[in-house]
Amino acid sequence: MSNRRLSKLWQYLRPNWPLIIIGVVSLLIVNILGVYIPLMIKNVTNGLGNHFEFVNIEKQITILVLLISLMWLIRIISRIALFGAGRQVEIYLKQKIFDHLLKMDPSYFSINTSGDLINRSTSDVENIRRLVGFALLSLINTIFAYTFTLPAMIALDLPLSVMALSVYPLMLITVKIFSGKLRDQQIEIQQRLSDLSEMIQEDVSGIALIKIYSQEENERIAFRKKNRALLSSNLKLVSTRNFLFAIIEGITSLSLLILIWAGGIAIFKGQIKVGDFLALLILIERLVFPTALLGFTITAYQRGEVSIDRIEEIFQTSPGIDNAPNPLPMPKEQVAGAIKAVDLSYTYAGAKTAALKNLNFEIAPGEIIAVVGAVGSGKSTLANALPRMLNIAPGKLFIDQKDITSIKLEDLRRSIAYVPQESFLFSTDIRNNIRYGDPLADNTRVEKSAKLAQIHQEILNFPQQYDSLVGERGITLSGGQRQRMALARALTVDAPIIILDDCLASVDNQTATEILANFSNQKGKTIVFISHQLSAAAKANRIFVMEKGRIVQIGTHKELLQQEGIYQFLWQQNQLEKILQ
Repeated sequence: MSNRRLSKLWQYLRPNWPLIIIGVVSLLIVNILGVYIPLMIKNVTNGLGNHFEFVNIEKQITILVLLISLMWLIRIISRIALFGAGRQVEIYLKQKIFDHLLKMDPSYFSINTSGDLINRSTSDVENIRRLVGFALLSLINTIFAYTFTLPAMIALDLPLSVMALSVYPLMLITVKIFSGKLRDQQIEIQQRLSDLSEMIQEDVSGIALIKIYSQEENERIAFRKKNRALLSSNLKLVSTRNFLFAIIEGITSLSLLILIWAGGIAIFKGQIKVGDFLALLILIERLVFPTALLGFTITAYQRGEVSIDRIEEIFQTSPGIDNAPNPLPMPKEQVAGAIKAVDLSYTYAGAKTAALKNLNFEIAPGEIIAVVGAVGSGKSTLANALPRMLNIAPGKLFIDQKDITSIKLEDLRRSIAYVPQESFLFSTDIRNNIRYGDPLADNTRVEKSAKLAQIHQEILNFPQQYDSLVGERGITLSGGQRQRMALARALTVDAPIIILDDCLASVDNQTATEILANFSNQKGKTIVFISHQLSAAAKANRIFVMEKGRIVQIGTHKELLQQEGIYQFLWQQNQLEKILQ
């Protein structure tokens, strides 16, 4: 493992050093006892002869039983400590990944799929847990086993020890040959797992669409293809591992056969005592298990090595939107709600044309502004720019004369209640969804917000009313109900600035107009709402008309109707659609 990976591994383990020390000391004692017991058996065996004393043998056996029991108990302690350290690392990494993902801006999740991120947070973390648990235990045990066992074997009989261990370099060479192949196959498996996780996540989220278009069979075929690809990758890894383990076991068996053959000749010639040979046989047997485990350890090592890289890729990606050094506080209670843009422009990564082009406007505190325009004119980009969901350049957008890039990000977003186009609801009850922005909001506030959003009466018709579960992403609700619950959630946080990004698209014109009337009665609140429903937009104090990233018209409904331009055309088109309905 490279120095960089070892450094990261040590960072994971460092908070758990007491468990590591307990585990290492326990393994040290186990291996000392593991060498002492065969030597004790040697002395007992060599002592057998004409002076056989049953009482002495009984005493020696009792001591042996106690030592073996003690070794067994200490070995359990070592496993609990080192495996416990692995579990602690697992908990730490999962929390760290989750905390890091919460800091990332939305664009990060458009590049990195949720299925891949979930796989890294589960399967890859599990691989690292095995590395710092099982692999660490096996490695330390192997080091101690060889450190204490080899000198004892050499002291008993150097020629026999050398003969028995002469084939062990073959084992190291074999492991070296297979290590690269194991790593590559493990990378392939992790990628296959990510592909499968991503498909499961997407199909579960889009199950209604799959059924509407009767695509169950196609999805089943696609899943089978990915599943079989994963199976194929796993089988290749299993084949490589089994072949490697078979070679390792064959080498260790050959070592025992050499020892038995050469030792038998040595006993026959009187070159070694039976007790010494028996101790030597037990000691070489002690090396068989940790050496045979070397293959499993290598596999855990290869998986952990790959997983460390995959997890560190997450940590090495810094949030594109973060607090400036020494950010300015902005408690929402002190926010008046004035908004100003100065030559505001924004271009999405990879795009050839700007989504916003030199916008200049001022919005007074408590003013209601409607933003209208054709699809793709930049309305949603403007809505996302205000709470810094996009990485806006400094000196372009201001709230109460403060550059939004200099304001503490948490304070900025607490001052803005933002309802996006797609209303996301959590898999909990209605009450908790509405008070998500303020979990301590009481039932009175929740119901008041629901009434203002024109959803209260419908909630009362649900079997459990506000305690009714909405299902994953609000699947049990209609589009209009989800949007109005999202509106109620925005009202509950009582923010001085409210941004509504075409969040009334699934609501009829009359209800939308009533909702906006309720919003306009929220005195002291600056409201920016994007809508294609011009009858609702007409009630605003002013209207911004956007085209191709620019604000091409600003004025009241009456003022804009008197001008020849986009708004007049949109209004005439809207009135014609009403007549034709």
